[in-house]
Amino acid sequence: MPSRNRNFTDHCIEQLDQAVRTVFGEPSGSDRSNPAEPLQDDEFTATGQADSSCLMRVNHAGEVCAQALYQGQALTARNRAVRDRMQQAADEENDHLSWCRQRIGELGGHTSLLNPVWYTGSFLLGAATGLLGDKWSLGFLAETEQQVVKHLEGHLQRLPDNDNKSRAILEQMKTDEAKHRETAINSGGTELPEPARKAMALMSRVMTTMAYRI
Repeated sequence: MPSRNRNFTDHCIEQLDQAVRTVFGEPSGSDRSNPAEPLQDDEFTATGQADSSCLMRVNHAGEVCAQALYQGQALTARNRAVRDRMQQAADEENDHLSWCRQRIGELGGHTSLLNPVWYTGSFLLGAATGLLGDKWSLGFLAETEQQVVKHLEGHLQRLPDNDNKSRAILEQMKTDEAKHRETAINSGGTELPEPARKAMALMSRVMTTMAYRI
């Protein structure tokens, strides 16, 4: 019993450390290099630079939410293989966090001041869906990633034409998110009811609107 309690305590400490790194620090991801590194931007207008910074802040906030969802789902997933897939996806989401944070700094912007709120809400939502069972948890994940891909496609159209670095980051993120969706479906995820999908889309619009401004 003491060993089990110690393992639970250690896990809680790890989760807290991950949360702090995600929201306030530099999370550890994989060894992939930033896809924007070899690129150069053309000259920016002040308006274009500000718009790019706000768009990348929204993307960073979205990755905070995704990281929290994965961590929450991994905490309550019943199947070890599912937990492992969640952790692998979380590592790639950490790459996205790092890339977006770096790009925001280059553009002279800041990350969303509401990131602690986004993380807490998404973590609790992820843990709750995990309790419903792995097929629903994976289905929720698949729907989330599908909406993220559509969101990224919209941002790719809105970015200034000369923002080559942000574009490269978002293109790689789009590829990764589509892969995560496919993995979730192939792992047994079930399609969510339409009311749930619409509710998720509404929550996403609220988050993106607020993160763009704050």
